[in-house]
Amino acid sequence: MPPPARRRAATPSDSGLTLSPALLRRLLRARDRMDAASHEAWPVKRLAAVSGTSEAHFARSFKQAFGLPPHRYLLTRRIEQASTLLRDTDFNITDIAFATGWESVGTFGRIFRDITGQNPGAYRKQARENPAPLDLVPACVLKAVQRPDLNIAVLEKRRRLTDDTVHPSTKEAL
Repeated sequence: MPPPARRRAATPSDSGLTLSPALLRRLLRARDRMDAASHEAWPVKRLAAVSGTSEAHFARSFKQAFGLPPHRYLLTRRIEQASTLLRDTDFNITDIAFATGWESVGTFGRIFRDITGQNPGAYRKQARENPAPLDLVPACVLKAVQRPDLNIAVLEKRRRLTDDTVHPSTKEAL
């Protein structure tokens, strides 16, 4: 059976609107800042200041350009980093939670479980018991494949699960 198709991220042309190259450069500048310091707080106000746009315009344009709102994008980066630290280091879970920008270990554990389907301890145990031979795979490809899918907000996933309205392909990713 072929693997399930991954959902394609929205592009600016999907909405019928195109973003100017100058605005895309400014959005990329803000995204690069988030990537470089994802452990810091990045409210829309701060990101808009980095990109030189208004808050509403930034939030709307960011989602149009990258397919996710800024907050969800930041969550994907934090979960990516936490997953790597859990898999590749012996740091305790509390240190990993704070190092990746979470203000509470409980929130980190809950969001991590909602996105990956496992709590951080179980994720670490499974990753160490079943190491994958990834030496020959380029790092950029690994990051793209291991990136959490946050096209649906975590709270929306939880609400749908309680209503039992999550589509089967989405339930498997939880």
